[in-house]
Amino acid sequence: MLSPLQDILIVFGSIVAALLFWWLVRRLWPPERRRIHNEITGWQISVLGTTYAVIVGFMLFAVWSDFQTADRNVEIEAGCLVNLYWAASGLPLSQRQEIRKLASDYADAMITEEWPAMNRGALTHAGTKIIEQFWESASQAQSLNAVEQVSLEHAMSEIGSITEHRRIRQLQSQASLPAVLWTVLIVGAMITIMSSCLFGSEYPSLHVLQVVTLALLLSLSLVTIADINRPFRGTVHVQPMGFENAKRMFEKYGGTHGNQ
Repeated sequence: MLSPLQDILIVFGSIVAALLFWWLVRRLWPPERRRIHNEITGWQISVLGTTYAVIVGFMLFAVWSDFQTADRNVEIEAGCLVNLYWAASGLPLSQRQEIRKLASDYADAMITEEWPAMNRGALTHAGTKIIEQFWESASQAQSLNAVEQVSLEHAMSEIGSITEHRRIRQLQSQASLPAVLWTVLIVGAMITIMSSCLFGSEYPSLHVLQVVTLALLLSLSLVTIADINRPFRGTVHVQPMGFENAKRMFEKYGGTHGNQ
């Protein structure tokens, strides 16, 4: 996980490193001697730039797709929790009150415990305990009529869905790009920037601007991939908005419908 300060330092450090390499090449290999190789250097930069652009574009698409998948999974989990709250309407009073209280506790645990823990890269068992209580409450041996039996089956189906999507969310919070892909991204960026410094330009200021622009673009792309790579950590992460909305709904309707 990268903080905003770390993002800025990486971008700034990349630009400084690119400028230092440009200056070193200029000292050891003057532009006048490099110009005769501009045709070869230009072709090399073109091929490397195109290849690396494809790699970066694919990585950005992959991590953004994973981010959206994680976001949708959270919304589904929160939606199942709301469905469970309403599905409990047809259950006996004591069972209905218990399940609805647990639903409110689950939403609160997600916001106050699980999201901060995932942002630190850790997992908490607060939700697991509540899910166990869900199953215990739904599995109580009672004599139910036909309507209550249908409500119970619906409630147990929603509990199963919550359990499944919570497990998926935990796996998503621990997933990341393999080290080999990060090696390709970082080494590819270095090679591309270094190749751009080899061009023998007659205008040093324009060449510096091109090198700085390229270093800025590539470093921004890499820190973006790093931030989105962990959907529940970093500057950009999945928010528990679904659970916040569910909690507000429970608070609004709890007093009105909790004892019906």
